[in-house]
Amino acid sequence: MIHAPERQDRRKAIALAAALLLLALFPFAGAAFYTELVTKVMILAIFALSLDVLVGYTGLVSFGHAAYYGVGAYALGLLAPPYEAANLWLTLPVAVGAAALAALFVGAFVVRVKGIYFIMVTLAFAQMFYFVFHDTRFGRGSDGISMNFKPVAAIGGFTPFDLANAVHVYYFVFAALVLVFVFLRVLLRSPFGRALQGIRSNEHRMRSLGYPVYWYKLASFTVAGALAGLAGYLSALQFGFVNPELLSWHQSGNVLLMLILGGVGSLYGAVAGAFAFVALQELFSSLTTHWQLLLGGTIILLVIFLPGGLASIAGRFKRTLVGEPDDE
Repeated sequence: MIHAPERQDRRKAIALAAALLLLALFPFAGAAFYTELVTKVMILAIFALSLDVLVGYTGLVSFGHAAYYGVGAYALGLLAPPYEAANLWLTLPVAVGAAALAALFVGAFVVRVKGIYFIMVTLAFAQMFYFVFHDTRFGRGSDGISMNFKPVAAIGGFTPFDLANAVHVYYFVFAALVLVFVFLRVLLRSPFGRALQGIRSNEHRMRSLGYPVYWYKLASFTVAGALAGLAGYLSALQFGFVNPELLSWHQSGNVLLMLILGGVGSLYGAVAGAFAFVALQELFSSLTTHWQLLLGGTIILLVIFLPGGLASIAGRFKRTLVGEPDDE
């Protein structure tokens, strides 16, 4: 006899395998525009996953997460030579490392505060990063940086894939999304991840049990910043252009809305939220120039009638229609 948790795990595995197969085969549909659009969505999914580490699993609501997304993007823009292609294997680690260092620096200050103060301090630091790139020669001002060449993935004399090809970029981003998802799934099921969830639930109890809460929160903040930097790098790689808007407060707001749509505290929900956010954006913008009103109204209705986001739909279906308890 198959027990309910085993049945649930099997359903999740089947759904995940189907989603991966669909994404893997999607470029064969032959529509270049939609291939590039889904590439963009997968990058945003990595961005949403990085924020979910903070919001959903550590209980830290950041409103300045776009700062590290922008740092990763600008790292490629600043490192790319004007008359030749940058090397992927050199610039990618630098971009992720730069975002991690920026998050480590900011986190050393902000994880000492809680609640609304944490939200406001993260926003303040993000605005500082924004103005560094917007108002200085270092960031090339409001015009941003255009890259004349896509990075090359050369290893010695061998080039395994061509990042000037949109389909190759698609599969490179797809592989990055899968690796990030697996990495976070393993990390959050480890003792470290369990400690983060304990801090989210009851920080005082975790401190009384002897856990170094400050260092756990700082590590979480740094990991989230590094993954956001990876997403920013991939965005710069795809579009060949960066500007200060990548670090703006509304970019941080957008990724937070993705989590709300998908379901906070669920890796599946973070990915689903990114796809839902862009799908709604594309749908409403095709209907009216005031699409933000429709999007905002949809999110408000979702928060009221589906507070757990898209990730909670399966559990609600089982409880109301099938009669099974929600095992999560």
